Formats: sequence, structure tokens, C-alpha cells
Amino acid sequence: KPLSEVSHLANNDNEKMAASSDKVNDAVTLMPQETFQRGQNLNDSMQTRDKNAFPVNQREIEAHRVNLQHLCRICGGSFKNDPYKRCHPVHGPVDDEMQALLRKKERKATSWPDLLNKVFKTDVRGDMDTIHPTHFCHNCRSVIQRKFSNVPCEVYFPRKGTMEWQPHSTSCDVCGTSSHGIKRKMQTPNPPQGGKKLRIIAERARKIMHTRSQKQVNSKSIMKTITNCKKIHLSTKMLTVDYPVDFVKSISCQICEHILADPVETTCKHLFCRLCILKCLKVIGSYCPSCRYPCFPTDLVNPVRSFLSILNTLGVRCPVKDCHEEVTLGKYSHHLSSHKEKRDNRT
Repeated sequence: KPLSEVSHLANNDNEKMAASSDKVNDAVTLMPQETFQRGQNLNDSMQTRDKNAFPVNQREIEAHRVNLQHLCRICGGSFKNDPYKRCHPVHGPVDDEMQALLRKKERKATSWPDLLNKVFKTDVRGDMDTIHPTHFCHNCRSVIQRKFSNVPCEVYFPRKGTMEWQPHSTSCDVCGTSSHGIKRKMQTPNPPQGGKKLRIIAERARKIMHTRSQKQVNSKSIMKTITNCKKIHLSTKMLTVDYPVDFVKSISCQICEHILADPVETTCKHLFCRLCILKCLKVIGSYCPSCRYPCFPTDLVNPVRSFLSILNTLGVRCPVKDCHEEVTLGKYSHHLSSHKEKRDNRT
């Protein structure tokens, strides 16, 4: 072939090779741009998902907070069950009725957190509105009123203990049961054991125990033998002043009829020596020996300070032989210990 044709073919081959190399370079440069765009699109889609998910969680928390406003902070009951829809704020001062009651009992608590801590042993000062309700029901307020007024009433705490509140989660009990209140977990009943004979025996035993618990023990002589405190407590005959009979009854124990020693007050407002009432509750059952109202050792409280101050200022005669001194009841134990020291020094 002539030389011109050979050179023409060589130029065509070089042009084709250059074009192919340009395409390869363009592909190489396009690949990272495409991957970058894909990654950017993926990040944008994830951000939109997060933005969409955030309001959903916020809405759930807000709904959880709204549901908490319908529940009692102490017992977990719903305010909708009360026909009058009565509730009281957890934080803040007590109302006028409770304030008058506390003043009568010479108590210093002036806010609901103090009373809730004393009665239910629950500290509400560190509560969060996203976890804890901000109100408590009227039934729990009646329990507080019964604790400080000692007025007999048929109001009882519906739970064995106060509620333990948890933050909102996927398996939240608050959001599912806010209309009826949070209930305790149902316990599976035990399968019946034995036959008809065992059931009859159990029923008879239950009836016998019920009649024994309801049996009245009104004889004061029996209770005096139970307490056996003649050598420990002071007789009312040792009083230096001839007080009226009703006043003497008010400062004497209604079990042993001696002057009150370490007095306690029951829910039905009867006064006893602490040792006497504890012994009687252990022997005759959990009720008041005077009126048979239900009474437990945990219900015993100290009388008001003004009554204790009157009791301690009463004058009594010293029972020691050849000692005609008259001392107040508050200083009687110190006076008696001085006689014991004198005896010890003589011996």
C-alpha cells in the first residue's frame, strides 16, 4: 500500500484509542459522583424519618402525661371512678379543713408533701410530671384525715403499698388503664385440694375462729389479770388533790384504772397505758377494750401535748415509807430514783 494510506489508518486508530480513553475517564469520574449522590439521598431519607419519628414520640409522652393527670399519685386509682371528681394537688399547702384539724392535734405540718410523707412514707418532692401524677384522690385524703383526727370511719387504703411509677415505654400500664386506674396483677387461684369432706372441715374451722374473734370480753377483772401492772403503775388514790370523779377517769387507764403511764390514744379516742393496751391487744384481739372498735398496735398515737403537760403537773404522794413529800407526776421517777440511790449508799 502507498505510504499516505498507511498514515491515514494510523491516525484513525489513534483517534479511536483517544475516544475510548476519554470515555473510561468520564466513567471513572462519574462513579464517585453517583455514589456520593446515593449516600446523600440515603442520609436525607434517614433525616426525614428521624424528623417524622420525633413528633410521634413527643405525642406519646404528651398523651402519657395527660393520662397521668387522671390517676392518683398514691394509690393509682382513677378520678373518673369518683362521681364528684374530687382530687387534691400533691404539692402545695393543705386546705382550711385539714389545717384546722392539724391545729387541734397540735401538729406542725402545713403542706401536703409533709403529710404524705408522714402517713404513706412517700416523698413526692422529687416528682417529675412526665412520670408521676400531680394529684391524689379524695379517698387517700380521707385516710390522712382519719390518721390525724382519730374519728371512726370506714375508709381504708385500697392497696398494701403505694404505687411505684415508671417512665413511659412500649408496654406502659398507664396509657392502657387510665380510665379505670392501675390494677394489681391478678393472682391465679390455687386449684382446689381435697374433696367435700375437707371443705366442710375448713368451713367449720372458719366459723369457730369467727365466733372466737367476735366473743366479747367485758370483764375488767380479766383484763386486770392480763395486764398485772399493780406494782408498776400508780394508783389514783396517790393523788394529792381530791379531783372530781370524771376528771380522775379522764387521767386513768380504762383497763387497769391506774394513773396513765406512757399514755396512748386509740382511733376511737380512748386512753390507755401503752403496756396495758399492747398486752390486751395481744390476748383478746385487735379491738378496743372499751368500745370494741377495730384497733391495731399501729393505730396507737400519743395524745396532744397539752394533755400530757396537764398530766405531768398532777401532784402525787411519795409511796416510800417515812417520806411525806409531794411531787409532780413528771418528776416522780427522778424522785423515786433518788430513794434508790440512798438505799444503795446505805448498803
